[in-house]
Amino acid sequence: MQRLKRAAGAALLAWVLPAAAAAAEQPNILLILADDLGFSDLASFGGEIETPSLDQLAGEGVRMTGFYAAPTCSPTRAMLMSGTDNHLVGLGTMAEVLPFAKSLQGRPGYEGHLNARAHSLPRLLKDGGYVTYMAGKWHLGKADDQGPHAWGFDRSLTLLEGGASHFKPLPDSTVRVENVSYREDGKPIELPENFFSSDFYTDRLIDYIESGRDSGKPFFAYAAYTAPHWPLHAPEAYIDRYRGRYDGGYEAIRQARIERLKRLGLVDPQFVAAAPASVPSPQWQQLDAAERALQARKMEVYAAMVEHLDMNIGLLIDYLKRIGEYENTLIVFMSDNGAAGEDHAKGYSPGDGLTDDSLANIGRRGSNINYGYRWAEVSATPFSLVKGTTAEGGIAVPTIVRLPAAMGGGGGRILHGFGRVDDLAPTFLEAAGLPLPGDSYQGAPRAPMSGRSLLAMLAGGQADTSRQVAGELFGQAYVRDGDWKLVAARAPHSGPPLPDRPYAWKLYNLAEDRGETTDLSARYPQKVEELKAQWRRYVDWAGVVEPPGT
Repeated sequence: MQRLKRAAGAALLAWVLPAAAAAAEQPNILLILADDLGFSDLASFGGEIETPSLDQLAGEGVRMTGFYAAPTCSPTRAMLMSGTDNHLVGLGTMAEVLPFAKSLQGRPGYEGHLNARAHSLPRLLKDGGYVTYMAGKWHLGKADDQGPHAWGFDRSLTLLEGGASHFKPLPDSTVRVENVSYREDGKPIELPENFFSSDFYTDRLIDYIESGRDSGKPFFAYAAYTAPHWPLHAPEAYIDRYRGRYDGGYEAIRQARIERLKRLGLVDPQFVAAAPASVPSPQWQQLDAAERALQARKMEVYAAMVEHLDMNIGLLIDYLKRIGEYENTLIVFMSDNGAAGEDHAKGYSPGDGLTDDSLANIGRRGSNINYGYRWAEVSATPFSLVKGTTAEGGIAVPTIVRLPAAMGGGGGRILHGFGRVDDLAPTFLEAAGLPLPGDSYQGAPRAPMSGRSLLAMLAGGQADTSRQVAGELFGQAYVRDGDWKLVAARAPHSGPPLPDRPYAWKLYNLAEDRGETTDLSARYPQKVEELKAQWRRYVDWAGVVEPPGT
């Protein structure tokens, strides 16, 4: 599918960026990924969680309210690394889903790992003079030749799987998130006894950057944190910081977030937020006192986890300032998808005899807790639905970009224009002064990057509001043409996310109804047909396997 009438970005950039940028050295690039963070969790995005480091970054940079990821983690990461649609490069679905989806097995683009068609952002940057580092979650292949060391990273410390305990795994546990694979430069590594994921990834990434300072080269550093992905864990110093803060329940916190979003200018004062979904999860008023205490405790730990993540991001930023590299670093922070409402402990990774999910142990080592659908809805405020869906709550993610000083920084602007995760690779390459790759790399065929650079828009150019894009996962789909969105989305259930139902399309005008509250398909049937035609072009281009009966 042709993604858009492409603007003359390079020409626009020539007059948008300050003149000093043309002569500036190649900037460092720091990409920070949170895992399952909701749109309104950060204080700078309307949340009540204390996130001073990211709030400061937002105050110096640009907050993007219209930035999309894929509905879940590994498809987003595939788009990040390749600069194109996940179906073209092996993550048409997640590896964890393939055993349950026979219709997808053996299909091109559905390998469950980055395939040979993918360009590699770190390799392209390395070819262009960068040193490349990664610490955190990979989730793009577990085989020896599929890890980050095989995709152009000079140094890497990675979790290969999609989720894990944030403490050192329990040695005798049979729980799936306690049996995971950590690798450094492709080789198994023993974790220290005091391991906690966010701390360890931060320390390693700083060590890598420090070790390469004598090279004289700019760096590309990828901080792929696993917080606040389930299981909910927080260090002892943080775990009780939010005691009592969530006793008011889901709706009270949600309404307070909506008001803050409006005051901050992130949504319009007349914005109509999505209503809670009809799912088999009780509302606060339906819970007894004991269940309310349990649910409040889950959100307390989640908030502590987010604050601790923010502290670690602050350490990274402080390090860059200390070595004099902060002003020459392009920093992007985002979540890999919307807030997670699924109950992993019931299916993907149930507990065992060593699991302790007692109220007193929630958030500590050995607990196996997620915060559930209703808190995920709060995190996704003000949007509809959650992770795993193509509704706004599943794919619209909090995004902060701070440009290098030579490119203008950002100045605390709020940008309502559109961007998507596959745009970041082209953005980074343009910032580095490197050309976009074509349909081959060193003589081997590759899927061209379909994303587009956002650099001109970020530096003050006209916001992009006319994009044509589409996406799909688990039989959930969307097409956007400017403000119009045709979407087939449904609330996730507790079983595997199988693409087993025909699309039930709904039409929204996001300029007037980004909460996706009023289906306009009956009023505008011609627009529905136009967007369906765009969908057909996307399916053919990306090789999407559609549900039976479509």
